Amino acid sequence: MDPDASAFHQPVLLAEVVELLAPERGGLFVDATLGLGGHAEALLEAGRELRLLGIDQDPQALELAARRLARFGERVRLVAGNFRHLGELVAGARWGAPAGILADLGVSSLQLERGERGFSFRRDGPLDMRMGAVGKTAADVVNTYSEAALAEIFQEFGEERESKRVARALVARRKVAPFATSAELAETVRRAKRFDHPGPGREGRIDAATRVFQALRIEVNQELAALPEMLDEAVRLLSAEGRLVVISYHSLEDRIVKHTLRDLARGEVDEVTGRPRAETQLIEVLTRNPVRPSEEEMLANPRSRSARLRAARRL
Repeated sequence: MDPDASAFHQPVLLAEVVELLAPERGGLFVDATLGLGGHAEALLEAGRELRLLGIDQDPQALELAARRLARFGERVRLVAGNFRHLGELVAGARWGAPAGILADLGVSSLQLERGERGFSFRRDGPLDMRMGAVGKTAADVVNTYSEAALAEIFQEFGEERESKRVARALVARRKVAPFATSAELAETVRRAKRFDHPGPGREGRIDAATRVFQALRIEVNQELAALPEMLDEAVRLLSAEGRLVVISYHSLEDRIVKHTLRDLARGEVDEVTGRPRAETQLIEVLTRNPVRPSEEEMLANPRSRSARLRAARRL
């Protein structure tokens, strides 16, 4: 594995993922957001009869994960794809119904640490933010969307309180010259929010550009649109007693995961009695409240501090 990549790769909630997915049961396990393969490696080590299908839309991540997992030989199969096509990708592997599915949402360490990917306001690079290799970039969004559309994205996907002020500043700045780099965007956002240097802004501990960068990443990759589709498909793919584990990193994602799992656990409601029909209940939710990282993990890996894990079992 690339030593530069392994140095900053720390799988979040690793022990909790392994415990809830119970890889010792064996069978097919799907890592729908493979990244650098840290969770996948732990699952393969814990389950000797386990086969793993790893999915990622990032070709760099797939290449590095393939090196990391090479020692497991034919127990591993890696494919390029978006988890919104989970059913198609699982069927293509021809390994049967999954006994476990993991989705670790959000941006990976690989993407954040490499400035050329454009995800981070701390590392200058082209304003890209694509998790895959095709589609519109963040530069396309900030340079072509209307002021109203930008404000809506920042408010809805970033929960940015000053969304209109920021959108107005971006439109004014791009009239002078189009945005090309992440540093240009971050500087303009900070100044629009009257906080013109890196570091904590009025939000407290986070950089003033954080919410805008989050919103753009979600828009570029259509993350929230794909999430409910993936969750529903994942539950229906699981074998009986199969496990689903999802890790989210902001309230918008966590809300979707919480409500989708709740609805699938409740099933259809009888119109006469007003009670759920037991035969339509697909899952049991295993986490009444989201599982959070320990204080020790948050100190060792600050990026884990916003993580929330939810899990379910297929009935």
